[in-house]
Amino acid sequence: MVFLRVRSDDPTSRVTTRVDQHKIHTGRGACRGAIRVTLCTMSISRRHLLGGIAATAVLSACGSNSGGVDNGSANASSRTGTAKLTQWYHEYGERGVQQAVKRYAKDYKDATVTVKWNPGTDYMKLLATTLLSGSGIPDVFESEYGATLDMIQRGQVVDLTEVIGDAKSKFSQPVLDRMTLDGKIYAIPQVVDMQLLYYRKSALEKAKLSAPTTFEQLVEAAKAVKTRDMGGFFAGNDGGVGVLGNLLIWSSGFEQLNTDHTDVAFMEQAFFDGVAAYRDFYKSGALLTAASKDWFDSSPFVNGETTMQWGGLWSLSDISKKWKDDFGVIPFPAIGKSGRQTVVFGAYGSCVAAKEVSNDVEAAKKFVKWLWIDQTDKQVDFVNSYGTHIPSQPDLTDKCSQISSGAGKEAAEMVDKHGKATSLFWTSKISDAYTAAFTNVVKKGADPKSAFAEVQSTAKTELKRVSK
Repeated sequence: MVFLRVRSDDPTSRVTTRVDQHKIHTGRGACRGAIRVTLCTMSISRRHLLGGIAATAVLSACGSNSGGVDNGSANASSRTGTAKLTQWYHEYGERGVQQAVKRYAKDYKDATVTVKWNPGTDYMKLLATTLLSGSGIPDVFESEYGATLDMIQRGQVVDLTEVIGDAKSKFSQPVLDRMTLDGKIYAIPQVVDMQLLYYRKSALEKAKLSAPTTFEQLVEAAKAVKTRDMGGFFAGNDGGVGVLGNLLIWSSGFEQLNTDHTDVAFMEQAFFDGVAAYRDFYKSGALLTAASKDWFDSSPFVNGETTMQWGGLWSLSDISKKWKDDFGVIPFPAIGKSGRQTVVFGAYGSCVAAKEVSNDVEAAKKFVKWLWIDQTDKQVDFVNSYGTHIPSQPDLTDKCSQISSGAGKEAAEMVDKHGKATSLFWTSKISDAYTAAFTNVVKKGADPKSAFAEVQSTAKTELKRVSK
């Protein structure tokens, strides 16, 4: 599952991303397929989770899976149950996922569950259209970051607060919070993906520097380790403008929106100073802006094109194979005196369709609880066997081989400590305005306060429209 930069004009998508077409190649963390190109939709913004989660990437998964797209073939469980349920997934890029989820469904004894495997490119758009149509709606379906604001406001999904019940404390709090509105939980988290910063230990040690915890230290390190043949820090061929845009809000110590969702929450001098500092970094020459692959691919870091790279957890395996113990992982450093270290996460959540369209809401809720709360062995299998992911229940981390120790464990622990995700109310129009402003400041030298004043104006109008 990878974050890929894909543009989504779907109003239900909370992450706006750009389209980058690249060659499909085999190997873990890559899109697979020999004939067609299937773009991964990140959330985030998706794994694709995932997002400058909001400005460029969303936690989404890659197609095409070698298993192909299932147009509705049944995966019948044991026929001891009378209920008949349909469950939707998007097309994951990791080999074997389709077969695994069918196996899980077959193991369920209290209903007959049919799994439908949907193309990953426009899955969220397909889901939104289907829910609006009132026809062919699945009883259970996964959705980026859980139910969208539209799904909740239109009454298309069921409140699952009672389903999760006392198990609420078992889940990663930031992840569960992203699937909650007004105290009601509208999705059960599945697995978690994240972005983080990779660095070469030996390079920093040679420069007599520690892993940076502040933005000033990051800039210092990038300048110190930069050589004629190797960049200091890489976050995309656009200079990191896409993937790091929203992250700078959180790293400067602010939130995207205020608590009542009526205004942005970052129109402060400390934020403007942070954006200006990143502009200076962009112009310094220590920031690599031309690499063999973009940020979501670990090749620049693996090939020695850069000493530090912002990337995804999905690259951990390839990086570990190349650099062994000579690399570390850290959150994005804190910016300014009020700043905080930050990582961006994404997660699909399992939703239940509303009573008016579901065959059997109670049976669907029971199945979701069974699969994503009770069946911890299946959750570990899902995390452990198909790429590199984090379980939504942190207590399961020690059972997941790739993240039970070393850099993997350090990364997994960052989600609870430093994890951030795009607000449920951060619409595509707000995201577009923010990205444009950030780009104008960093690349064109616009005044931060003036540029983001336009974002604030757009946000107020949008928030008034979507708040009900």
